[in-house]
Amino acid sequence: MIKQTEVGGVPVLLAPTTGPAHAGLAFRVGFADEPLSRRGITHLIEHLALHAMGVTDYHYNGATGVEFTYFHMQGDEAKIVSFLNGVCAALRDLPMQRLAVEKDVLQAEAGGRGANVAEPMALWRHGARDYGTHAYPEWGLPALTPDDLRAWVSRYFTRENAVLWVAGEAVPAGLALDLPSGVRHPAPTPSSALPATPASFPGSPGIVVWDAVVPRSAEAAVFADVLERIMFRELRQETGLSYTAQTDYQPLGRDTARIMAVADGLPENQGAVLGALADVLATLRVGRVDPADVTAVVDKRVEQLRQADSVAGRLPGQALNLLVGRQVEDVEQVIEQARAVTAAGVAEVAAAAWSSGLLMSPVRAGHLGFADAPSQSEAAVHGYAHPSLEGGGETLIVAQDGVSVVDGGNTATVRYADCSIARAWPDGGRQLVGGDGIVVRVEPTLFADGHRAVAAIDAATGPVRVFQPPRDPDEIPKPQPRDSRPRGASGATRAINIVFLVVLWPAAIFFGVVGGLMLISMFTETDDRADLIIPMVLCVAVAISAGFGIRASTRRVRGRPL
Repeated sequence: MIKQTEVGGVPVLLAPTTGPAHAGLAFRVGFADEPLSRRGITHLIEHLALHAMGVTDYHYNGATGVEFTYFHMQGDEAKIVSFLNGVCAALRDLPMQRLAVEKDVLQAEAGGRGANVAEPMALWRHGARDYGTHAYPEWGLPALTPDDLRAWVSRYFTRENAVLWVAGEAVPAGLALDLPSGVRHPAPTPSSALPATPASFPGSPGIVVWDAVVPRSAEAAVFADVLERIMFRELRQETGLSYTAQTDYQPLGRDTARIMAVADGLPENQGAVLGALADVLATLRVGRVDPADVTAVVDKRVEQLRQADSVAGRLPGQALNLLVGRQVEDVEQVIEQARAVTAAGVAEVAAAAWSSGLLMSPVRAGHLGFADAPSQSEAAVHGYAHPSLEGGGETLIVAQDGVSVVDGGNTATVRYADCSIARAWPDGGRQLVGGDGIVVRVEPTLFADGHRAVAAIDAATGPVRVFQPPRDPDEIPKPQPRDSRPRGASGATRAINIVFLVVLWPAAIFFGVVGGLMLISMFTETDDRADLIIPMVLCVAVAISAGFGIRASTRRVRGRPL
């Protein structure tokens, strides 16, 4: 049974546990709250607060996620009190002398972090806003100042925006939680960079990922597990197409959830993997849900809920629910909701999930009903044109309201009003990211009047401009005009190749005709057929060799690579 109380104005959830006592202090702030130009600020504050704890002989940790940041401690009551009171004191007075060092630590941590399939899904679905920002590196770190951190703490790390969970017999005596006063911040409303769904975008070979955003419910959680059960049975056990065939269910805010399905496979089987996953989704959304699968999933969930409740394993989840405005639910309430799920309810979720689906696949999926997610802008801005110094059709266009790069039929546009970040290098290089995730890269060395373009961009992007460390000179692009590139042979070399063409064309025609006549004779004449084989093969070989020579000489004369 979870009890609710309060310490220092912070709501507390308390439940007994059969294992060691542990506690967690969570705040309703995470990556989704950070503008891209401040990406990394919450993680940096978490690191600075934990540094104040120093080296101890007890286990503690902290984590920054998409919606929440928390500090966790396992140990006896005295150590829990010391840790949590220490975190609150550190938040009120962060060790700013560690700022530069912790920035380096975060960059090193990012360098060792592996790829996550959820990141490209979030980027393509949400763009460079709210729930899409965690797909980007912590680009905001270089610009963060002590004042930025203090303002972020006073806004988000407050007693009204916090919750404490304690797995133990009672709230430890001496716990103060001295935090500043503030307000509760609801989770951001998920944005969308997709004009239509279901949609798809190209991904790496060997993996197919599908996700959907649906209303949060017991039916949605059961659907995710039913989908995994069927995927495992059909993609792994029956066909052997996949080794990994699994799903994940994650709440988003108060009333929404994301369901993700992942299936791997050999590159040569990627079309079959996509087709098999699409068949499973189609089967469920048209209502062909086996009640036996629903029953098996519900029974398993009930068992897991009872086990988690016995060791206070549900406490963190219920605490985070409280932070986003949901009621704390007793385990029997949750079990009753799960038992009420029917096959028809699962089918309704499947239909809703399909309509909001997003697919990442190495194989195009238009024939399966997925529209192509937009990978470029619909239109360019109207402004001053800076042609490329490398020739060709690429043009940089800078206007009062935005900037575009146009190259043939490809257009990338970032409007200043929707610019999430403008990364700025001392040499003049700029990278602008729009809220929809479209990127415009400006290298003044590659465009006519490039530095004039940069000055105009800087004047319009000051609030979101983040200066970057200097680049190595070798990393700065240098123009390679097409006029200076090799265009092919000239002079004596060109003349020699023309002579070759004059000689080789008649030779190819002559030997080709003779070889063809010999081949015809072999099928029409019965005498001396063996005597024709060797001359016929030689004539055909000479004709083919002459043909390759003609091709090579022609490409040399035209200046094309062989």
